[in-house]
Amino acid sequence: MLTGDMLRRSAERFPSKAAIICDGVKKSYGDLHRDANRFANAVIDMALAKGAKIAILSRNRPEYATAFFGASRTGCVFVNVSVLYALEELVYVLDKADVEVLLYEDCFEDRVKQAAERLPKLRQAIVIGSASGDELTLDALVAKYPDTEPGVDIEEQDPFCMTYTGGTTGRPKGVLANHRSRAVTAHTVVVESGITEKDVVAVVTPLFHVAALNIMLQPAVLVGATTVLLPKWDVEEYAKLSRTYGISAAFMVPTQVSMLVSGENFDPEHYSVWTKLNFSGAPMPDWVQKSILEKLPQLRLTQFYGQSEMGIVAALKSGDLQNKLGSVGRQVYNADLAVLDRDGNPVKPGEIGEIVARGDNVMLEYYNDPEQTKAFWRYGWAWSGDLATIDADGFLTLVDRSKDMIIAGGENIYPKEIENVLYEHPAVAECAVFGIPDDKWGEVPAAHVQLRAGSDAGEEDLVNHCMERLARFKRPRLIKLVTDFPKTPIGKIQKNVIREDYWAGRDKRI
Repeated sequence: MLTGDMLRRSAERFPSKAAIICDGVKKSYGDLHRDANRFANAVIDMALAKGAKIAILSRNRPEYATAFFGASRTGCVFVNVSVLYALEELVYVLDKADVEVLLYEDCFEDRVKQAAERLPKLRQAIVIGSASGDELTLDALVAKYPDTEPGVDIEEQDPFCMTYTGGTTGRPKGVLANHRSRAVTAHTVVVESGITEKDVVAVVTPLFHVAALNIMLQPAVLVGATTVLLPKWDVEEYAKLSRTYGISAAFMVPTQVSMLVSGENFDPEHYSVWTKLNFSGAPMPDWVQKSILEKLPQLRLTQFYGQSEMGIVAALKSGDLQNKLGSVGRQVYNADLAVLDRDGNPVKPGEIGEIVARGDNVMLEYYNDPEQTKAFWRYGWAWSGDLATIDADGFLTLVDRSKDMIIAGGENIYPKEIENVLYEHPAVAECAVFGIPDDKWGEVPAAHVQLRAGSDAGEEDLVNHCMERLARFKRPRLIKLVTDFPKTPIGKIQKNVIREDYWAGRDKRI
């Protein structure tokens, strides 16, 4: 299935129905379809080669959907760019991706103008919103072109979408996917979480990340649901939108769920029709899952496990939550998944191995990075870098990232095991465990911990808590209380950023 067909078919089925709602403005499926065609025809008139790169730098707004579905009808590749990038990061990504056309929201004008001076391959910059001078705006551009179908010959296997990894380790990498892989992911979400045309779906994470784009917006458009966009996450604003539009489904990262259930003004009446919550991106502490279900018992939680490179490969449905709490689910219906040892052999139930996947869901390549692409594939499988166990029923339990594993005196220590123990302490809201240098053992575990609001627990309390529950060599040698964490846009704690100070001037592990 082609990405553009998702919108076209829903526009044919529900031409007058609201497709996108943002800042009180509603755009129907018919209007979104026509706007996407106008944008596609404008791009085609630029005479770009097939596979040329069109990038977008924007917060969540309707024009994002116009550009995404419009670009999907041109044969070009749509590059999603993080709005959090500093100038140097922005220049690096746009140059590495060979971007020729850039759409940018007006609030990023200064950054884009500085970047453009260093991007010789950039042919055209287009403003989303208001121009400060004579810059070309998206509205002015599409107004010149017809809303007829462009009629470009496109195949499912053609490259279409590129998303840059969150940058938890090293430089971000461009994950290049085709139409087929994005369609597989959209269908996975629809089947596994039960999204239908009757839903009002909230997108509350950034569209430049695969979670919002592929786990919520594309599935919503695929089935003809209404999507409510939240440009910036705010608990009170989400409650307001939920009341106003009757939000019934949402994707959130664990941090957002934690903020919602811990809010002083939490009122279950605001979420009376909310029945579906999808989450992914980072492990959700058990206490958060239990708390949200206690406060909103009508919610059905679906946890997805996947990556930008693989799409979604596992899901934990609400009915399995009680017996499999702590798991990230089992293989979805339309992807191949396994847990293998280093030699490519399946591990036995309970043994630790690395999660691998294969199928139409997997990316084409890391763009312009053949060495990383080659390393991604071994024994005919795509290797995730995530260590896990698999039980007799096929359910996965994450152990850790292979790159985060701590080796202390020859012993393997998995930070997630220590984090799970810390989360058992009632005062802990979030934590991150990582390795720090040690002259005797090479490295030892350390932890940064953020306490729940109102807690007066101290570092000694947490040390004693760990001493009662962990073997001596696994106990954190350092526990530091912090007020927040550096995170990727999807809510993953950036351990490489935290580790940096501890490994300064030494052979640090990235």
